[in-house]
Amino acid sequence: MQEGPIVKKSLAFSIDTIKYSRVLIRKKEFDIAEQLKRSATSIGASVFEAQYAESKLDFIHKMKIASKEASETFYWLSICERIPDFEVPQKMLIDIKEILAILSAIIITTKKNLT
Repeated sequence: MQEGPIVKKSLAFSIDTIKYSRVLIRKKEFDIAEQLKRSATSIGASVFEAQYAESKLDFIHKMKIASKEASETFYWLSICERIPDFEVPQKMLIDIKEILAILSAIIITTKKNLT
């Protein structure tokens, strides 16, 4: 499998999120840590799965799932950002916005190339 930008970025983001989840766990924020970790790692899992899609429609579907998980991840990070002692790494907020933009571009481009 070739590791394009979204594969590399989603994998690195998953690792960063796992590390940040450990910080949340130390603060005894187990539920938020788990929700954040699940949604963030699901982005990469869906992107990886899309690399082996059976068709363009299947590829689009898997990328849409990744996009939904990215939106949920952005939600959880936004909550964390609003809690004073959580200290969300700004890089994670930047990265999730970039991931959302890349996924959107991939979906739009692939839809245009369906014919």
